[in-house]
Amino acid sequence: MRLYELTYLIPPNLAEEEIRSLQEKIVSQIQEIGGILNETSSLPIKKSLNSPIKKVSSAFLATLSFQLSPEKLQSFEKGLKAEGQVLRYMILTKPPTTFRKKVAREKPAISRRKVAGKKVELKEIEKKLEEILKENESK
Repeated sequence: MRLYELTYLIPPNLAEEEIRSLQEKIVSQIQEIGGILNETSSLPIKKSLNSPIKKVSSAFLATLSFQLSPEKLQSFEKGLKAEGQVLRYMILTKPPTTFRKKVAREKPAISRRKVAGKKVELKEIEKKLEEILKENESK
């Protein structure tokens, strides 16, 4: 099964009850052919269209997410085309969602290597520095 998203336009002259019955009809079509509805659909949003569709300049926009076998997608599209109240529709294939959190790996500012052996005293470091400086002066 693949994850799909259906976006469709409905004429603005439909009453709220007619819109709900159309949505229920679409959901039942998905379920009849073995699909699984992922999100519950809310009322569509009224949008003005840039170019008229079937002499209509505004429409309700609705979106629905579902899972369906790719073989059964054609039969679902035939049912949508047969529905006279759907002006336009678009079905998108969505990538499968993963719930892994991406952990940003930050590089430490200072390298923290473990030095093998014992800790060095400050006096020993000073003594070593003096030896190095004396060698440089003699050259």
